[in-house]
Amino acid sequence: MIAFIDDHRGTYRVEPICRVLPIAPSTYHAHAAQRADPTLGSARSQRDALLRAEVRRIHAENFGIYGVRKVWRQLGREGTPVARCTVARLMRQLGLRGVVRGKETRTTIPDRGAPSPVDKVNRQFQAARPNLLWVSDFTYVANCQGFVYVAFVIDTFARWIVGWRVSRTAHAGFVLDALEQALHDRRPLKGGLIHHSDRGSQGGFN
Repeated sequence: MIAFIDDHRGTYRVEPICRVLPIAPSTYHAHAAQRADPTLGSARSQRDALLRAEVRRIHAENFGIYGVRKVWRQLGREGTPVARCTVARLMRQLGLRGVVRGKETRTTIPDRGAPSPVDKVNRQFQAARPNLLWVSDFTYVANCQGFVYVAFVIDTFARWIVGWRVSRTAHAGFVLDALEQALHDRRPLKGGLIHHSDRGSQGGFN
């Protein structure tokens, strides 16, 4: 809200903007005064300003790979006691993140060697009645042992999941099983249903 006023005060002036937004002009002017002179701010805002500079420095000195835990520990080693949640809050404000170890999990793996089906719906995922257009995809869900893959089929008429399956591996079988479940339960009219999915090798078909 403060940033919005900063961006538009030259055109509309502060008071008219504040009359539209739920903020008092005195509140905005107080924030502006604190930015111009940090000593006018509260003790917490003054400490946050100092900590932000230290967090930014540590993150930069370590090539941008340190996350919250390592920045927090480095501050402690340098004699700056601070709560870990405070470091997390300040890093969010600064837009700083650490590098996450481990292999990236991919769900859709394009099969570039297979023929690409024609898009029969032209990216218009709406239907006038049930069992006219189904779309399917799969994702992964974290659990206590890692994660599992979940395939699902959605009827676009009411956005209902009409078929689903869970698997520890991403293979075409469990994607097709979700479709088989939907066909068995809903029994759409032959020739009246379009099933649309992405172009992944696990289940890319129209």
